[in-house]
Amino acid sequence: MSAQSKDNHVIVGRITSVYGVKGWVKIYSHTQPMENILSYSPWLLKLDGKWTEVKLAEGKRHGKGIIARLAGISDREVARKYCELDIAVDGSLLPDLDEGEYYWSQLEKLKVYTLDGVLLGRVNHLIETGSNDVLVVRKCEGSLDKRERLIPYLPDQVIHEIDLEAGTLRVDWDPEF
Repeated sequence: MSAQSKDNHVIVGRITSVYGVKGWVKIYSHTQPMENILSYSPWLLKLDGKWTEVKLAEGKRHGKGIIARLAGISDREVARKYCELDIAVDGSLLPDLDEGEYYWSQLEKLKVYTLDGVLLGRVNHLIETGSNDVLVVRKCEGSLDKRERLIPYLPDQVIHEIDLEAGTLRVDWDPEF
């Protein structure tokens, strides 16, 4: 799974912090393998409220992560303004998903109901844990209570129905958890 935004931009990672003094930044990648993020071009960053194309000058694996330098940036302080920004690409650049697979952002904002029809809340975001992804479900108008729930993304075990058109997700989950 990867994250996708509503204007057909798919969020594939995030610039987390600066690296060194020559304009490099650290990248958190949602792609599998993580280096795949470097093969997409152009990147789209939301600057001043609008998606802006940026070119990647260079990038590489570094330790357990990825570092990159954006074209035209060679100074740490200039690079700092890009920190904490999501990296998106045009959805048409990504491979088609198999039946039953979803991008993370297709799941974000879906209302989560139990099999008995109890509204638990809305998917706020997902967490990658290694063994399986986890839906972070937070309260919304009409939800059972104000609790945040962490629900494992386990198709056929916990996740029973995803209806993107209706904006709903049905789970086999005890509301007391």
